[in-house]
Amino acid sequence: MLMKRQNHRPRAGSGLAAFTLVEMLIIIAIISILMTLGAIGLGGLGGKGVTSGVATAEALFDEARTTATGRNLRACVLVAKELDNNPADDLRRILVATESVKSDGTPEAGPDEEPTWVLSSRGTLLPDQVFFSETLSKRNHSGGTGTIPEVTGSKVKGAGGSSLSGTSVYRGTYFVYEFNAEGICATPGASFVIGNGSRRTNESAEDEPPRVNKSGKRDFGGFVVWRNGRTSVFRSPDQISQDLPETGSTF
Repeated sequence: MLMKRQNHRPRAGSGLAAFTLVEMLIIIAIISILMTLGAIGLGGLGGKGVTSGVATAEALFDEARTTATGRNLRACVLVAKELDNNPADDLRRILVATESVKSDGTPEAGPDEEPTWVLSSRGTLLPDQVFFSETLSKRNHSGGTGTIPEVTGSKVKGAGGSSLSGTSVYRGTYFVYEFNAEGICATPGASFVIGNGSRRTNESAEDEPPRVNKSGKRDFGGFVVWRNGRTSVFRSPDQISQDLPETGSTF
């Protein structure tokens, strides 16, 4: 009786090469190194809320600078210090504004005069439990001196140039970062710093400033605004200050 020879050839697709143990170990080692580098790069500065807030603020600063050069007018970023009718947004509301103009489109104020600012957008709020730091934000960060300039509510108008009513949520006092018509920062070297904290939002930030949370120690971030209007993000909390507020301290 003839025996039928069996065909032991592998089926199609069964000859695909598999990873060897050495190759798997190499891949695992590479992934571990990448994860470690990522942790080192991100672990030293700010949590998710602070990181997101810095990116949002940078975009608004870029918008203000671009608006200034595009419209040939002074523009600014306004950070709410104390809002008359909306204390919950104190130190969290950020707006972009341009100087008020006449009917012919020319500025109302002279080059050396303080302009009246007209809101150009609703702006944005910093993430929950993230606040602007009046203490750590400096007019001259490299020298660690000077406070960010302020503008009162009488110098801020709503969209279209209308005066802010007594019930407007935008009426109040603001910190101002100004750019001239060429996009040059009026306070070169000024810093914008935010941090993770908490405060009673039914009171003004003047009466109830934010305090550092236990989980938010050294959870600060921000950037420096250069003369040309560009920004440079702080890569370490130590670049912001060698003496950051302790847990429970105001900032």
